[in-house]
Amino acid sequence: MNVQGLNAILLAIPYTFLVTAGAFALGFILAIPLVFARRTKITPIRVTAQFVIDLARGIPPIVWLLFIFFGLPAMHVLLDPLTAAIIGLGIVSSAYLAEIFRGGLLAVHRGQFEASAALGLGGWTTFTRIISPQALQSMLPGLTTYFIGLLKDSSIASVIGVTEMVYAATSYARISPDGIYMFFVAAAVYIAISVPLGLAARGMENRMNRAAA
Repeated sequence: MNVQGLNAILLAIPYTFLVTAGAFALGFILAIPLVFARRTKITPIRVTAQFVIDLARGIPPIVWLLFIFFGLPAMHVLLDPLTAAIIGLGIVSSAYLAEIFRGGLLAVHRGQFEASAALGLGGWTTFTRIISPQALQSMLPGLTTYFIGLLKDSSIASVIGVTEMVYAATSYARISPDGIYMFFVAAAVYIAISVPLGLAARGMENRMNRAAA
């Protein structure tokens, strides 16, 4: 195994994190209006939000990335590979995160809403002080699982030239007879990153459960 190839993968880790964190943050922001639209009683808005979610989830992430990176220039919108990857994966993330948010809100007992209304609490206070903490407890496993999945999905960004870990491994594999081993190294790095994240989230979830007990 060549040290040069190993260094290339290690140097690509920040790009992997940048794509993952950027797409997750963008998806998080876009998911908020989507989940409220899904819960509204206004049918056209609710149906439209459902259509947007189904559309974002129904199209493979790689197609989103290829469309944004290669298709938008035809409409005179030029994006660098990193930005295109974050936007593409962010669109997909928004749909999944909206459903995770909705599931978390549905897990909050209806009586909590009624009790807040009976106490005369405003909508914002009810949401931030009463509903959100309980919903977050329900959402945390789903959010963590999705983030870890997104970390692995960020490897798709290599197809449009983002120099993340798989891109580095692929580039080295093309020029070296032992380049195949770089994919095992990349896999080991993904595991080394994902496992601590999962353990940390599980510990946080346990602490929240003990605090709520």
